[in-house]
Amino acid sequence: QVQPVESGGGLVQAGGSLRLSCTASGSSFRVNNMGWSRQAPGKQLELVATITNDGLTIYSDSVKGRFTVSRDNAENTVYLQMNSLKPEDTGVYRCNIDATIDWDRRTYVGQGTQVTVSS
Repeated sequence: QVQPVESGGGLVQAGGSLRLSCTASGSSFRVNNMGWSRQAPGKQLELVATITNDGLTIYSDSVKGRFTVSRDNAENTVYLQMNSLKPEDTGVYRCNIDATIDWDRRTYVGQGTQVTVSS
């Protein structure tokens, strides 16, 4: 099993910044893609950012130019730097870890961290 654990959420004013972290723990696994999704009240789940093993990054249009995803492969950690935050960025942010154990490849999702942006 792979256990992703997020940290770094909180309350911030519009225009502010937050940095989220997520570390995957477990044994004998290989991490492939890493990323972040968010769930806002009354809205559909949105895939916010993804970073591949090669460092290719993909962002949703709603966060492009404001959010930056990065990873530390040695620490099995993915980060999400969020700048110029808006009230519509409010939601529960979860990290998604695409990992392989032996021949079993699946996505592991963290418990989530709350981000609240006040206007």
